Amino acid sequence: MKRSTKVIQFIEDQCRIPEGRDVGKPVKLRAWQKAEIRKIYDNPAVTRRAIVTFGRKNGKTALAAFLLLAHTAGPEARPNSQLYSAAQSREQAGILFNLAAKIVRMSPALSEYVIVKDSAKSLVCPELGTTYRALSADASTAYGLSPVFAVHDELGQVRGPKSELYAAIETAAAAHARPLSIIISTQAPTDGDLLSLLIDDAKTGADPQVTLSMYAADDDDDPWSEETIKKANPAFGDFQNADEVRATAQTAKRLPSSEASYRNLILNQRVEARNPFVSRKVWDNNGGAPVMSGRVYGGLDLSSVHDLTALVLVSESYGVLPTFWLPESGIVEKSQKDRVPYDVWAKAGELQLVPGKSIEYEWVAYRLREVFDDYDIEAIAFDRWGMRHLKPWLIKAGFTEQELERFVEFGQGFKDMSPALRSLESLLLNEKLSHGMQPVLRMCAANAVAQQDPAGNRKLAKDKSSGRIDGMVALAMAVGVQAMREEEQTLDLSWLDDPIMVNY
Repeated sequence: MKRSTKVIQFIEDQCRIPEGRDVGKPVKLRAWQKAEIRKIYDNPAVTRRAIVTFGRKNGKTALAAFLLLAHTAGPEARPNSQLYSAAQSREQAGILFNLAAKIVRMSPALSEYVIVKDSAKSLVCPELGTTYRALSADASTAYGLSPVFAVHDELGQVRGPKSELYAAIETAAAAHARPLSIIISTQAPTDGDLLSLLIDDAKTGADPQVTLSMYAADDDDDPWSEETIKKANPAFGDFQNADEVRATAQTAKRLPSSEASYRNLILNQRVEARNPFVSRKVWDNNGGAPVMSGRVYGGLDLSSVHDLTALVLVSESYGVLPTFWLPESGIVEKSQKDRVPYDVWAKAGELQLVPGKSIEYEWVAYRLREVFDDYDIEAIAFDRWGMRHLKPWLIKAGFTEQELERFVEFGQGFKDMSPALRSLESLLLNEKLSHGMQPVLRMCAANAVAQQDPAGNRKLAKDKSSGRIDGMVALAMAVGVQAMREEEQTLDLSWLDDPIMVNY
């Protein structure tokens, strides 16, 4: 028999439903569950990593527990092997262990061969020498282990591109000839999170040993229709409570603050559980290659000497060219702290590293000199607080008085930022920008949240955003100063040539 046939037969013959309305009954796998098992175990390339992602409450943890037991005391068991499940918290780690323990205790066959150790959150099959243990990220790391099988439960909860626990388990598994890791999770909210990176890599099909199954609503789908809900929830109307899902959808429809969470957890879309200034879809729709000809406008967000400094240029045709600087010293630590791959972006040339521990104004001034030499700069908008420190270095870098006049003070409050955001929003919605999908700017766009005052004016709020937004602040200033200058240039001043008005 095929591997998948043996696994399916083991689950349906030996396992019991651990909880719910059919608790204690023999498992009857659904067609979609069998299809996932066949995809994992019958892969001609031999699956090394399987990613299965769908909405909440579709029995993904129970399915993981069934597969775990197939490797503990079933047809996939290897003598004297180590098995692990990994989760981000002790509570989450306990869920998978508890389900597996319940299945063992309810099964006459499994309970005879598998010992449950509740205090250690482990299962042991003495006859085969197999051992399973649940691990969590808030406990000690998994270095020194040697897993032949691992389940990464709810990996979408990892924020940022790295997880020490995930890396430890995956590197340790390399000691075996045919290790298998299974990731069963709802999608992560942002593109820069670990699970998103793994999914995007799997989509390329570059590694035939990686399988991917995604049950998710498309961005263009009606988020409130049952047809859309079923795309992300294969158990909808079966062992997933359809009435509760419908109620959740109606709540999210009434309360905009709940929509992002609904899209992420129920529709399994890659959406931050908050309302960003620009959606990922709208941003990506403006991802064409930029053309930087004609007059060019810029926005300069100096930030502090230790943080991300951003210069974003916008051309007449709305091409967007961003430049980002960070201190070279401590770049790896900063990548870990902010949970974004600054070090990787730097190697790819998307981020410029400044020697030392801080970004000196002299460095910025000479880089701006190069920008003025390369482009027809009409205006550079800047936050006025840092200009008094930058101006002496601009003069030293060779800026003339005429060039210095092209630096325009731009406030960061509601008064100046609100019209700038309106202009930027209009360009984005009408797909007029071309930002080339620059990854650092894309991160800033995903993080940006707009704060609104009682009068309806808006500004980008760094304290309400989930990460760095310096690039979006600079882009808003560039678009804002461009709109201001273009409005000034299109004013109708022909009345000055009217003899009657001149005589008057």
